[in-house]
Amino acid sequence: MLRILIADGTPAAMQAERETFGIPPNASLFEAALRAQQPDIQCSSINVADGQDLPDGVSLRDFDGLMFSGSPLHIYDRVPEVTRQIDFARAAFTAGLPVWASCWGLQLATVALGGTVRRNPRGRELGVARAITATTPGRSHPLLATRPSVFDALYSHIDELEQLPPGAEVLAQNELCPIQALAVELPSGSILFGTQYHPEFTLSVAAGLIEMRAATLVAEGFGRDCAELVTMARDSARYTRSRNAATWPGAMVSAPKSWILSAVRPKSATGCGKRPRFPAHDITKIGGPRSAKSVTRHR
Repeated sequence: MLRILIADGTPAAMQAERETFGIPPNASLFEAALRAQQPDIQCSSINVADGQDLPDGVSLRDFDGLMFSGSPLHIYDRVPEVTRQIDFARAAFTAGLPVWASCWGLQLATVALGGTVRRNPRGRELGVARAITATTPGRSHPLLATRPSVFDALYSHIDELEQLPPGAEVLAQNELCPIQALAVELPSGSILFGTQYHPEFTLSVAAGLIEMRAATLVAEGFGRDCAELVTMARDSARYTRSRNAATWPGAMVSAPKSWILSAVRPKSATGCGKRPRFPAHDITKIGGPRSAKSVTRHR
């Protein structure tokens, strides 16, 4: 049985507001995505943004993979909720775990590995990111090999990767964001797959984010008034329910599947906790110890 740790990047206070708009916790979204591929997978989560740690006697090496979620935070705002996640990521990247990172998670990994992130000068992407196009390396990479060379995906971000960490390979891009997916080898020799879009999102989640941010979106020119945007968001949610669709077609299914099949293996399958090796990249090794206290388990 695969054991996956989900590092939640959204502070609990922010998640409380999100839940009033029907947006589930990040851990629930990731677990649903994983269970679509591996029904018997075991998921645990910790809220790194709020400083939650693993319990005494449990270490990162007790897991087969690590996932970094999205977050409404900005990596360049060096508040404690941000800096403690950077510290955690740097320590985690020395533990030998394959890593998945969505949106904020990808930005967090980029900074932890020596790259930079900025506010996207082309503006926000929210709802559906259009015409994401695989690069030449991306067309044959396990992350995108089963997808069309051009596709859409659910999305919510206003920041973008500015400078890549050493050795990172860009796998996909579109007009508004030149880095939509990448892969990079970690200091431990394990691999990280990351997307700027959200494979774990559902249409209802995207709709809830639009409704929650309606006033900001009107100010940014996404609509004429809040009522128009809220109506659009609720229509999207009704479409999801009427179709009995749990996911955006194809977006959530292929990404976690490729990560599981290509990067994640139970320790018993590889012996002594070793994982399959990927082509080497020039990455400066960084990291450090971390204590342990508590954990939330999802079954």
